[in-house]
Amino acid sequence: MSEIGAIADHQQPEIDPSRRKFLTVATGATAAVGVVLAAVPFVASWAPSERARALGAPLEVDLSKLQVGQMITPIWRLSPIYIVRRDPGTIDLLPKHDNELRDPKSEHSIQPPYARNEMRARRADVLVLIGICTHLGCLPRQFFDAGDPVLGANWPGGFLCPCHGSRFDLAGRVFNGSPAPTNLSVPPYDFRGQDTLIIGSEDVATKGAA
Repeated sequence: MSEIGAIADHQQPEIDPSRRKFLTVATGATAAVGVVLAAVPFVASWAPSERARALGAPLEVDLSKLQVGQMITPIWRLSPIYIVRRDPGTIDLLPKHDNELRDPKSEHSIQPPYARNEMRARRADVLVLIGICTHLGCLPRQFFDAGDPVLGANWPGGFLCPCHGSRFDLAGRVFNGSPAPTNLSVPPYDFRGQDTLIIGSEDVATKGAA
């Protein structure tokens, strides 16, 4: 063997079989992790995003803890939804001020066909409204007590828009003299059992339009 060949053989490091095995496993594991991480966004894209749900996915609301006279305001399609548990006294007052309303029969307002009634609801005890004033889009405040000292002895209970003074009763119907041109809108909805409200289901919307 030449002197150069001897030197080359002397400088070549010995290969440790156990180290080679470790590097092979580590490289394979890193590749597998990379595949998984790359797949996560792809798989996640199958599920609807928060924005997609906000823009139209049905919203399920538990009503079991909603007491008479209370209101909750979940968000659906980026809008607040007013859900009110009405008491029998309030329901009895609804037909007694029709002559004070701009659209008492909701003929020129937005609601599913099943809510085009005096209660503007599927069930008399549960009111469901889109909580946006039909004037300029402010959020009406609740004034549920009849005869409220701010709104007068004849006030039957309902909502007052703080921006320009539009008033709505506890069916979301607008009073004469209010800047709002129409009643508060009613979204499509249905009930699953007694205490589960489903807002915005396409099936519900189709069924309501039939």
